[in-house]
Amino acid sequence: MDLDFMQFIPSIPYILKGILVTLKIVVLAAVLGFVFGVILSLFKISKIKLLGWFADFYTSIFRGTPLVLQLMLIYFGSPQIFGFQIEPYTAAILSFSLNSGAYISEIIRAGILAIDKGQQEAAMALGVPYGKMMWDIILPQALKNILPALMNEFITLTKESAIVTTIGVMDIMRRSYQVGAQYYSYFEPLIMAGIIYYLMVIALTFLGKAVERRMRRSD
Repeated sequence: MDLDFMQFIPSIPYILKGILVTLKIVVLAAVLGFVFGVILSLFKISKIKLLGWFADFYTSIFRGTPLVLQLMLIYFGSPQIFGFQIEPYTAAILSFSLNSGAYISEIIRAGILAIDKGQQEAAMALGVPYGKMMWDIILPQALKNILPALMNEFITLTKESAIVTTIGVMDIMRRSYQVGAQYYSYFEPLIMAGIIYYLMVIALTFLGKAVERRMRRSD
């Protein structure tokens, strides 16, 4: 093998700038996906069947098709559907948040259903409004139980964000690919990109465990 990592050292700062781009997309998509996931999960447990059918249908679509397909439909299909070209950054956030919302809704739904029904019945007997009951009593308890699953979804989203390179977003992958094209050698910069993603995932894993320990101590 003819590998030379030394020649790529000057390009490391350029590749590292992609971390900020990746984190912006992931954080915004995770926040929007969480909000959307909460709404969908409430639809799924609602007594209004139409809302439940909509949430289930939505989830089946976004869980049953590849994320890269959803990204390309939103980005490349926007001129035909909306009459203008959506920016790559916006398309990435939109597709990731819509996709993540589908998965998060199932996680939250399972967490809500795991809470003892007696608590809901007691709250209703005391006259607590449904919205306040869910926000102040049920959801906080559910979040403690589903935190590991939510962190796993966040980590998966971080890794899958690499597909934004297909629409030209200057993330870690795109920058490492450009460096490889400059030197006509792709293996070394792609390995660097892999190391960066790995370190990001490790950091997120430790962060998730720290938050989980803190929430357990607060019980």
